[in-house]
Amino acid sequence: MAVFTYITLADPGNPGATTPQGINDAGQIVGWYGDATGAHGFLLSGGIYTTLNDPLALNGGNTQAYGINDLGQIVGTYLDSNALPHSFLYSGGTYTTIDVPVANSFTFARGINDNGQIVGYYSDDIGTHGFLLSGGSYTTLDDPLATGHITTYANGINDLGQIVGSYVDGSGEHGFLYNNGTYTSIDDPLAIDGPGRSTIAYGINDLGQIVGSYVNPFPSQHGFLYSMGAFITLNDPSSTPRPFHSGSTTRRS
Repeated sequence: MAVFTYITLADPGNPGATTPQGINDAGQIVGWYGDATGAHGFLLSGGIYTTLNDPLALNGGNTQAYGINDLGQIVGTYLDSNALPHSFLYSGGTYTTIDVPVANSFTFARGINDNGQIVGYYSDDIGTHGFLLSGGSYTTLDDPLATGHITTYANGINDLGQIVGSYVDGSGEHGFLYNNGTYTSIDDPLAIDGPGRSTIAYGINDLGQIVGSYVNPFPSQHGFLYSMGAFITLNDPSSTPRPFHSGSTTRRS
C-alpha cells in the first residue's frame, strides 16, 4: 500500500488562506493566498515564498498562479482594473497577458508543460470550452460527451501533450484524459451518483499519473491519485470536510 506524507503549506502573507495549485519536477510550488486587498499569487522555492502580482491586476493584487513548468514559467489569472478576468504567462520576470481571441467573458490558463504549451478554458456565447495554446495558435477542446450548455475545462498538460480536465453532462461533472485526439472519461468509483456526481482531473505527469478530486458524500470533497488503472483516495489527516463548488468563474480552488 502506498504511503504518503502530507506537508502543510502556509504563505506568511496569510497562513490561513493559502491555496497551492501546481508543482514542477524541482519541487517548486505555485498557488495563491488571500488578504484584505484580494488574492495574490505565490512561488514557493527553496523554502522561500515569493509573491506574484500581475502589474495589470486590480489594486496591485487579484492574481492567482496555477501552473509551473521545469523552466520556471508560470501561468495563472488576474483581474484587471475593471474586475474583468484575464490569464498571464510569467517568464523571465515578464508578465504576458493571455486571452483566447474568441472569448467574450474570460480566459483562464491552468497548466503549462516544458514545451511551453498552455491549457485552460474560456467562455463564449455557447458555453465554456477548454483550450490548448501551442506555438502561438489556439485550439478549442470540447469533450464530445458534454451536453446542453457546452462545458469543458482543461486543467493540466504533460510533456507528451496529454491533457486532463473535466466536462459536464446531465449527471454532473466527469474527468477526462485527452490523448492524440481521443477523449477518455475518468470517474472515481467512489464518486456519488446523480446530479452531485463529480470527478475532476487537475494534473498529469509524464508517467500518466493523474491527480484530481471527487465528491462523496455531497458536498464533501476528496483528492485522488489515478495510477496504473487504480484510484487511490488522498485525504490529508488534518483536513475537515470541505464544500464542493462547481461552475463559477472562480472555481478550481
